[in-house]
Amino acid sequence: MAGLSWGGHQTFAFGLTNMDKFSWFGSFSGAIFMNEQAMKTAYDGVFADADKFNKDVNLLFIGAGSAENMGTAGLSAMLAKNGFEHEYYISEGTAHEWLTWRRCLHQFAPKLFK
Repeated sequence: MAGLSWGGHQTFAFGLTNMDKFSWFGSFSGAIFMNEQAMKTAYDGVFADADKFNKDVNLLFIGAGSAENMGTAGLSAMLAKNGFEHEYYISEGTAHEWLTWRRCLHQFAPKLFK
């Protein structure tokens, strides 16, 4: 499951709370803000256990333009610090726009077909 902008946020909200149906996730410029305290309970607690998450999730891809602030840098740093495997991509010189999302898709899509 993947989405851009609000769809990136919805990918987290819907996909991560339905882990019995989804295991590949892409958020392109999704507004996802959380702190470490909220992380343990967000999305039905999917971020409470890094080992389980890493076993169950094939890919968590988070991308954004370098000129936007959708919370992705902080989210990626927090996930990495807590042992959650994910890929973080920055589209240099772009903002909340089509070029960002095309670049994110270009990075994300091939990983689905390996």
